[in-house]
Amino acid sequence: MAKLNFGGVEEEVVTREEFPLEKAREVLSNEVIAVIGYGVQGPGQAMNMRDNGLPVIVGQRKGKTYDKAVADGFVPGETLFEIEEALEKGTIICYLLSDAAQIELWPTVKKYLTPGKSLYFSHGFGITYKEKTGIVPPADVDVFLAAPKGSGTSLRRLFVEGKGLNSSFAIYQDATGKAREKCIAMAIGVGSGYLFETDFYKEVSSDLTGERGTLMGAIQGIFAAQYEVLRANGHSPSEAFNETVEELTQSLMPLVAENGMDWMYANCSTTAQRGALDWWKPFRDATKPVFEKLYNSVITQNEAAISIERNSQPDYREKLEVELAELRDSEMWRAGKTVRSLRPENN
Repeated sequence: MAKLNFGGVEEEVVTREEFPLEKAREVLSNEVIAVIGYGVQGPGQAMNMRDNGLPVIVGQRKGKTYDKAVADGFVPGETLFEIEEALEKGTIICYLLSDAAQIELWPTVKKYLTPGKSLYFSHGFGITYKEKTGIVPPADVDVFLAAPKGSGTSLRRLFVEGKGLNSSFAIYQDATGKAREKCIAMAIGVGSGYLFETDFYKEVSSDLTGERGTLMGAIQGIFAAQYEVLRANGHSPSEAFNETVEELTQSLMPLVAENGMDWMYANCSTTAQRGALDWWKPFRDATKPVFEKLYNSVITQNEAAISIERNSQPDYREKLEVELAELRDSEMWRAGKTVRSLRPENN
């Protein structure tokens, strides 16, 4: 493992230099990697592993998602099977269903976890909240996770571009003495750029906080607040959207990703620099209590309870569509759709 300095704190990370793809192929050469679920993370991870030369199959019920796997090149009876058959064939079970679906299918999965097999997750939810999920693996199987820090769509897109998302990895149970090696090999195989070690509890705690915070929940809330203030003061929808979302996502965030926030500040106008430097701390002070409340809701398992209860309801998809429609049909995101259509690459 390489030792790197992260903001004054030294951490050990795994890179492709000390654990190249060739080594991952060697470690996993005698395995059958069964990806269970072809929804959010499944397609990206399965296709990346396949294209990296790993022995991967997919387990999925017949229907629209099964047909998508066929369209993506998985062959029925060869690399695509019904879930039970894939579970039987697999030596590494990649449990990539939604958290709610993992709870529902667990009694079936557990039957196929024979001694020496491995159970792989990309999220610590099911194991960390086992009192609520009932997911308690047998003691004679390896249990580990590799969690790409992004959506399955991003994982696949970056892979195709020859890039990689960084991922966290964690070992929960090492029954064979080879769990760590297999875990790192899997993480490299799905297309990770570099790996940092954590544990299941920390992964799920940080992940739930991030999703509800700056990655999705907080950013939408901040977008909406600024957009509404601009519109209330006479700015047009296109102007309000451009100054709230478009410039951030298309111009500024790529600069932050490349070189950091200070570099982005240094490469903006002096007026923008001054305003950003004067206002970032008031925004931090205003939002930090919300983040503290959010984190407390995560570590007290309130967020887990809400997710399990709501996402397990039979009409969850219908209710979800109503909530997504509220975003989609808002003036801000309708303006965004129009602005996106004007980008040069769309014309």
